[in-house]
Amino acid sequence: MEYNIAILRGDGIGPEIVDSAVRVLEKIAVKYGHSFKFKPYLIGGCAIDECGEPLPEETVNGCLESDAVLLGAVGGPEWDGLSGDRRPEKALLGIRSALGLYTNLRPARLFPALRGASPLREDMIENGFDILIVRELTGGIYFGDRGYRDGKFGEEAFDTEAYSVTEIERIGRAAFEAAMKRGKRLCSVDKANVLETSRLWRRTMHTLAEKYPEVEYRDMFVDNAAMQLVRDPKQFDVIVTSNMFGDILSDEASQITGSIGMLASASLGDGTRGMYEPIHGSAPDIAGTGKANPIATILSAAMLLRYSLGLGNEAECIESAVDKVLEQGFRTADIVGDSGSEPVSCEEMTERILSCI
Repeated sequence: MEYNIAILRGDGIGPEIVDSAVRVLEKIAVKYGHSFKFKPYLIGGCAIDECGEPLPEETVNGCLESDAVLLGAVGGPEWDGLSGDRRPEKALLGIRSALGLYTNLRPARLFPALRGASPLREDMIENGFDILIVRELTGGIYFGDRGYRDGKFGEEAFDTEAYSVTEIERIGRAAFEAAMKRGKRLCSVDKANVLETSRLWRRTMHTLAEKYPEVEYRDMFVDNAAMQLVRDPKQFDVIVTSNMFGDILSDEASQITGSIGMLASASLGDGTRGMYEPIHGSAPDIAGTGKANPIATILSAAMLLRYSLGLGNEAECIESAVDKVLEQGFRTADIVGDSGSEPVSCEEMTERILSCI
């Protein structure tokens, strides 16, 4: 079959890691007899430089016309002086909203070969862990009213969080459905002892839990969840939480796997079209040096195959290839750890993965 994939390389290491993932997808297309049409669009800082805005209308329309979107990363110090609505990061919020992508799936699995790279003690991770963080993506404080005003102590800034029952129900439903396909355990993370939005979140989740009696459900405050992730990560199966809490907790979860360079993500809405990206940033300090880790983006491409194109076997092929290369001892600079191996470049890691497909 023929599929159209929008390519958003972005800034920093974005072009390097996206090109690596595209090469992997091209190999999959040959192996399984598919046709992938890749069309590039501008987003982030490079779009500002060329078009004067971080998210051009052409990019939005191109993504809407595609079957799936593969994104690298955006941002860099050269655009830090811009106002908030013109910064590269604003494009991420805009494209998620334009595509209706309210569910963000962030798997955090400890690869057996990378056990030594995790900062946690061996006795805490000897049996590994496999967590799926389901993050609400188009609501909450990142999308609420914001601005400046005169306050008690003079000028102050404000950001407002708001959640509706509808927004909570749809992300909650996605999390329960995900749990049903995994270990049937769901932990909902909030701050209901302080925040009204969290009280509504918890009340709505409790109502939803009644429809999924097979799922073992529990609530947890976000500060406790942050502690529990580094104390006993294997206690978690699926975690569902708000936009900001999910942003923070998923980065913490990435670090206990050994490196943020290993974690993929999928952003989904009501249809099959989704946007797939590594959870790390643009890392401008290593752009062009060959030190970037392409694995998170390559695994994001695997998620693209699974969730948007329905190609589960092809996704497993990529994931298996990544496992094999890590078992063979190959590491990029961010995951060398105490393995004793010399780091390989982004290009060489890509070649190794290609050779295992």
